Amino acid sequence: GEDERRLVVEEWNDTDVGLVPGTLPELFEAQVSRTPEAVAVVFEGESVSYGELDLRADRLARCLIARGVGAESVVGVCLERGVEMVVALLGVVKAGAAYLPVDPEYPAERIAYVLEAAGATSVVTSGVLGALLPEGVARVCVDALEPAGLDAGPLGVEVRPESPAYVIFTSGSTGRPKGVVVPHAGIVNRLAWMQGRFGLGADDRVLQKTPFGFDVSVWEFFWPLLEGAALVVARPGGHREPGYIASLIREQSVTTAHFVPSMLEAFLAEPSAGECGGLRRVVCSGEALAVVAQERFFAVLPGVELHNLYGPTEASVDVTAWQCVPGASSVPIGVPVANTRMYVLDSGLGPVPVGVGGELHLAGVQLARGYAGRPGLTAERFVASPFVPGQRMYRTGDVVRWNVDGQLEYLGRADEQVKIRGLRIEPGEVQAVVAAHPQVARAAVVAREDVPGDTRLVAYVVPT
Repeated sequence: GEDERRLVVEEWNDTDVGLVPGTLPELFEAQVSRTPEAVAVVFEGESVSYGELDLRADRLARCLIARGVGAESVVGVCLERGVEMVVALLGVVKAGAAYLPVDPEYPAERIAYVLEAAGATSVVTSGVLGALLPEGVARVCVDALEPAGLDAGPLGVEVRPESPAYVIFTSGSTGRPKGVVVPHAGIVNRLAWMQGRFGLGADDRVLQKTPFGFDVSVWEFFWPLLEGAALVVARPGGHREPGYIASLIREQSVTTAHFVPSMLEAFLAEPSAGECGGLRRVVCSGEALAVVAQERFFAVLPGVELHNLYGPTEASVDVTAWQCVPGASSVPIGVPVANTRMYVLDSGLGPVPVGVGGELHLAGVQLARGYAGRPGLTAERFVASPFVPGQRMYRTGDVVRWNVDGQLEYLGRADEQVKIRGLRIEPGEVQAVVAAHPQVARAAVVAREDVPGDTRLVAYVVPT
């Protein structure tokens, strides 16, 4: 009916607010001018002020610009987590380019593929990790920059809101990972919404533990640095160690942290987790958050806020949010964030009634540009909106429904994609690699959960 259609298409999507002008480097530099002496980054006993961080990032940006990096360039970053990684990300966006996370733990073939597919012109790395990169790739060693001549004058770079800020690769069903290109306008909107929702202050400390190839890391890195808070960086590999995370939260007075639900459960099982009472808020995303995990959280950390957020890599991190409530019988993914719209549609792109499952389609300022070098796939997944002329929607493949309170509830997938410890995995990608082996005639890959909470991929093969 028309009333219900208006409700699900317009009223529950009435999220328009004024867009925040600016880009990541512009907003960071404004914060530097306000609090140059404040602590910006803490890592393994080292503290770096906003002024020093800005100086080091400018030094790298000048080096990149001298090598021809600029607007629409993509620069790889192959570093372990630490202060130099923060410097590298800021330096790349200050130079006008988009950063491409290259995890040193990636296999050599994966590293070569993502650099080529994204069109990366240079890679910021260290002297040791540079050996992992393919021959012929231009290397900029962030730990060996010469300060002489690199510390004076403005950068002379114009970074525009529509320019790409980062390119992050995610699993692809054909066996080829796909690089998602996200502009500054989308992530700036996402961070502005988060600040309006949570009000981060100068006394806050945000934990950065998410691997930087996972888009949650984007807000972990940049949100505190745009608001004058301190970024507490976990040691490499530390995100896998609940005991270490608990001790870091306590010792560094961390107030804000993110967990994928499976890691949250491991953290809550850590005996010392209950001593992390300095936390003000915990954000969950990346997987469905179970009611039992929610209740365990409130039992271990009473008085700490728990928020369940949702968003695919093809948007600027998260697009819906819900504040968890003790005793609630379900954990919705919530309502749209500022300047985004959620449409629950049937196969003909028509809205479905409240309480009925349909595929979630996203629209608004936080949509990615598309996939790097994949115009066909971009056209397939980013489609014209039937509701707002001239706008696009992204087909998520997630099945959701509106409840009577106007909250979205996650129901599952419309395809075979699975989430394992927060990471999107297409079984088809794994299957394509297995089937390419010369001793395999045919292959099938499925997700199995033989142990509750422990999802694994299993390959069945017919040998040649």
